Parts: sequence; C-alpha cells; structure tokens
Amino acid sequence: QVQLVESGGGLVQAGGSLRLSCAASGRTFSMYAMGWFRQAPGKEREFVAAIRWSGGRLEYAESVKGRFTISRDYAKNTLYLQMNSLKPEDTAVYYCACRSTYYSGTTYTHETDYDYWGQGTQVTVSS
Repeated sequence: QVQLVESGGGLVQAGGSLRLSCAASGRTFSMYAMGWFRQAPGKEREFVAAIRWSGGRLEYAESVKGRFTISRDYAKNTLYLQMNSLKPEDTAVYYCACRSTYYSGTTYTHETDYDYWGQGTQVTVSS
C-alpha cells in the first residue's frame, strides 16, 4: 500500500506561481509512475501531468504545457508540480496519483492507469 498526501495549494493571483507537493509513504519501493490530476466543480477529473518514477519520460496535458513542470525527489519520495503563469481556469482540486508495479496500466493519462490517490489540495486563481 502507498499513502499520498498533497500540500501547497492556496489562493493566488492570475499570472502567479504555486508549487504543489505530494509526499508518498508506505511501500514506496513499489512506485512505478506518478501523476497529477485536477477536478473543478461540476467537471470530470482531468489529467495534468505524469512522470515515470525511475526517471525518463514526462507527459503533460496540452492546457498546461509550457506553464507547469512535474518533477520528483527520489530520495524524499516526493512528487512536485511547479505551476507558473496561473489562470483562473486552473482553479481546481489537485490530486496526486501513483501506479504501483503490481498494477497494470497502459497509459499515464487516465484515472484507471493509477491504483493509489491522495485526498487533494485546493488551488484557487483569482483575476
């Protein structure tokens, strides 16, 4: 089992920046891939960014490409999402997700590609 706890959300002005963190604990040796998703009120949860835990390939949603950066600190078992040039449409609850080596996923962009989830952190961007 892997436990995920997000932090770093808050209220920022449009054009500002925010850095989210996701601390993983438990059987962290089993982590294969990590991702960020977000969900705004009345909308479905959508993919934001993902990274292979061992390093290598990164993937971003088109809506955040060039503004957001996903990274991880392997030693600290922590995932990050650096968000720059924030827009009001970025307002949502942001969730951290993990795919373990025991779970079979085909892509990094769908909810069903992950077997562990955090509780989310609120990000609000004002005009």
